[in-house]
Amino acid sequence: MIRKFDFLIIGSGVAGMSYALQVAESGKGKVALVCKTTIEESNTSKAQGGIASVTDMEKDDYRKHIKDTLVAGDYISDPRAVEQVVKGGPAAISRLVEWGVNFDKKADGTFDLHREGGHSEFRILHHADDTGFEIQRGLIEAVLAHPAITVFENHFAVEIITQHHLGIEVTRRTPDIECYGAYILDPDTRKIDTFLSRVTVMATGGCGAVYASTTNPNIATGDGIAMAYRAKATVKDMEFVQFHPTALYHPGETHPAFLITEAMRGYGGILRLPDGAEFMQKYDKRLSLAPRDIVARAIDKEMKIHGIDHVCLDVTHKDAEETRRHFPNIYAKCLSIGIDITKQYIPVAPCAHYLCGGILVDLNACSSIKRLYAVGECSCTGLHGGNRLASNSLLEAVVYAEAAARHSLAHLNEYAFNDRVPEWNDEGTLSNEEKILIAQDAKEVWQIMSSYVGIVRSDLRLKRAWTRLDLLYEETEELFKRVKATPDLCELRNMINVGYLITRQAIERKESRGLHYTIDYPKHAYDQK
Repeated sequence: MIRKFDFLIIGSGVAGMSYALQVAESGKGKVALVCKTTIEESNTSKAQGGIASVTDMEKDDYRKHIKDTLVAGDYISDPRAVEQVVKGGPAAISRLVEWGVNFDKKADGTFDLHREGGHSEFRILHHADDTGFEIQRGLIEAVLAHPAITVFENHFAVEIITQHHLGIEVTRRTPDIECYGAYILDPDTRKIDTFLSRVTVMATGGCGAVYASTTNPNIATGDGIAMAYRAKATVKDMEFVQFHPTALYHPGETHPAFLITEAMRGYGGILRLPDGAEFMQKYDKRLSLAPRDIVARAIDKEMKIHGIDHVCLDVTHKDAEETRRHFPNIYAKCLSIGIDITKQYIPVAPCAHYLCGGILVDLNACSSIKRLYAVGECSCTGLHGGNRLASNSLLEAVVYAEAAARHSLAHLNEYAFNDRVPEWNDEGTLSNEEKILIAQDAKEVWQIMSSYVGIVRSDLRLKRAWTRLDLLYEETEELFKRVKATPDLCELRNMINVGYLITRQAIERKESRGLHYTIDYPKHAYDQK
């Protein structure tokens, strides 16, 4: 089946829905929003802490937020991207509020702002400790109410369409590669439909699910990045994988792991060893409020020194009622496994959380492939550099969704549907009965990435990961050509592609920088002891 939409958006988090609403409100065409599972499931909905923006102009200013972002990014952020996101913050917050998103306020009507690691001021807007869920809720209601937006739930994007599908050889040196839409698997018919579009937007989120332990939902397999890379788009900074320092340590619950928000340390939480001893004073003068890369490496090192599988976060010294009011979901979750956080330490350990790299885009969210935009975590805007500052990602998603909408609407008349695109051809392929192979290979990807391409890396570990992933790639591509495409097989292909990109770009960076730390090129004095 061939479907035509002026705007095709793959992904339904804050970035995808923000873009969808803005182009739909223009009245310039039909919008398709393709969701891998349900519209509710995304990385956005898992975000607890909040969204960073300068809103209290008496105590805060853009200059401070810009500096905090550059410092956290180890000074390899793109200053233009940083300025665009920071200065676009207040307008982005206003749009979210207009779309029905609620943020907590004080009695006087001003925003109740939190502070998180790496921030010099209180500038985190939040909704209790489920800010992402609230943003997702507000945007979903607005999207479903808009007549110009058609939502396709449980549809899986297999490949984006370029000149390659017209029989033209496309390489990474081919100029003027164009995107004409995507091939998308319909779960009801089990057929791959052709979605033709004038504009295509990748908003597929991150890739935490390539690791054995992650705060991301299981659907975060890097699909958009892998599809864009296979179409010969430029992908950058994949080595910078952020490991959140404080996921709830609960064996058996790792995919996803429950996140203990950064805001809990901003609230006054103290990192301790299980025996109660503090340790962050050995690593950074900001103690438990140091940026995430520093805290995650410190925890990793302490766990190895002491032979333990977790450290602890302590908020027992804080007012119990206030703790329950600020963090109701964390309190309830911990209580469900027998931990009263007002009286007991919270067991925590680092796990994969956020990807700072992705599909390289410019200030208009344009990728290196014409008519293909990328917004949200699957994109590499340059904002984060070597390490994401807490709560900057939701802001980036909204600001760049606006930039993409503005640019694509301005150029829409230059783009036409390409009616020469052939339908997907899987004639001669077999039904896939080898589910056990796919499941086992996915587990092997988790093991490879966690063991060799984790918080601390080395040339030897990275080379071993490369070798193992190469073998998996050859086996999986052979299987993909032989059988009919299924979501689990496509996810495995994408996980292997993304794992390869993280590993390759980690090998190419001959230094320790930001989130990429290798013992072959140590940077910090305390790590050389």
